[in-house]
Amino acid sequence: MLKESMAVSGSRLVPPASPVIRILGIDPGLRITGFGVLEKCGQRLTYVTSGCIRTDERGELPERIRTILEGLSEVIAQIKPQEVAVEKVFVNVNPQSTLLLGQARGAAICAAVISALPVSEYTALQVKQAVVGNGHARKEQVQEMVRRLLKLSRDPSADAADALACAICHAHGGLGMGKLQTRGFRMKRGRLV
Repeated sequence: MLKESMAVSGSRLVPPASPVIRILGIDPGLRITGFGVLEKCGQRLTYVTSGCIRTDERGELPERIRTILEGLSEVIAQIKPQEVAVEKVFVNVNPQSTLLLGQARGAAICAAVISALPVSEYTALQVKQAVVGNGHARKEQVQEMVRRLLKLSRDPSADAADALACAICHAHGGLGMGKLQTRGFRMKRGRLV
């Protein structure tokens, strides 16, 4: 008797096709928020779209946050991702900039949560390690590797490349962990806790 998970093709068994998972990667920024969407089917990654949401630098903070929230909500409604990966923010030299960036990140997470999408978070180090193999890679290296991995005709913009890199990191399970699910866990000294 055949297992339900196998199909018959001619005289041989064919394993079921891997599910297609659409992932939205987000690189939050108060001035420019990058987004990138790809599909994962088994080990294959396919580029869907990418771009940037720009806010008016002269605008008030609440309006800029609204622009990010509405822009990402529109992307989610049109593209219909199943999972979201967001880059984490670390403390910069300027605490005010860190706080503002955190608010942009909050708007990005809210857009996903409002749409009932699961959100995974990755540090810049994890993203660069998963995409380039070097956690301290330069932006140009990330752009080049994203172009190569997704077989794009040209490098995406820096912000869109960072968002696509975040989605690639998530697709690979974060920091080269293969198929290990990392949602709900955090990294401490290079280990899941």
